[in-house]
Amino acid sequence: MEVTKYSGELIPQKDKNWQGRPEWFFNREHTDTYELWYEGRYKRAEIWQKKVMEQLVSKDTRVKTLLEFGCGTTRFTRWWKNIGIEATGGDISPLMLSQAVHLFEGDLVMADSHFMPFKDHTFDSLAFITTFEYYKDPVKVIREAARVAKYGIAMGMMNRNSPKVARRRVQQLFGKNPFYVTATFYTPKMLTEIIEKALVGRKYTIEWTCTGLPKWFPIQQWNVPIGDFFGLYIQLNDVE
Repeated sequence: MEVTKYSGELIPQKDKNWQGRPEWFFNREHTDTYELWYEGRYKRAEIWQKKVMEQLVSKDTRVKTLLEFGCGTTRFTRWWKNIGIEATGGDISPLMLSQAVHLFEGDLVMADSHFMPFKDHTFDSLAFITTFEYYKDPVKVIREAARVAKYGIAMGMMNRNSPKVARRRVQQLFGKNPFYVTATFYTPKMLTEIIEKALVGRKYTIEWTCTGLPKWFPIQQWNVPIGDFFGLYIQLNDVE
């Protein structure tokens, strides 16, 4: 009998795929530096993204608990408590979660967002922060989110209406910037159309706003679908 020697890797090289394709969040070369990215050039963007998400989610005063799927190292998951929400994190990547357990004091689960291991209405709300772009079946994921979350779904998205999208695609042609190779960028309108398909028969309202505008621009947030990031909140209105 041939015995295969254990390599010591958390994820073997051949298993660095999800949904039938390689993903950067299964590659330790990228996940080990994820937190540093936020502490560097992305810091200003993060501040505005959190402002936008707070504005949207805080309006739904029913939300006291939240599940963030695609939580990564829990960069946002750790923040929800600052606005009075008890958060739980979920992610498909053991590399991300191996860091998250040292950074986050709450509960964590490793699972696929297409098949969330929770009963109906386990949480008041569910959040996707710059992770929904990687799902091959977004309709199924929204339906799962609407099953697990009772009152609403919060979505922080990389916006298709941004000059950075073109720059990222050019970088990819030259073998650089592997983080968005499998990402699908949406506009608020495109995402709304997917939501309408997923939530047929449900009663809900949608609110969105954009940020991620150049530093020199006179405003940093507006309700025009242009900017590097937009926040969107689905408030479910057919529940008691």
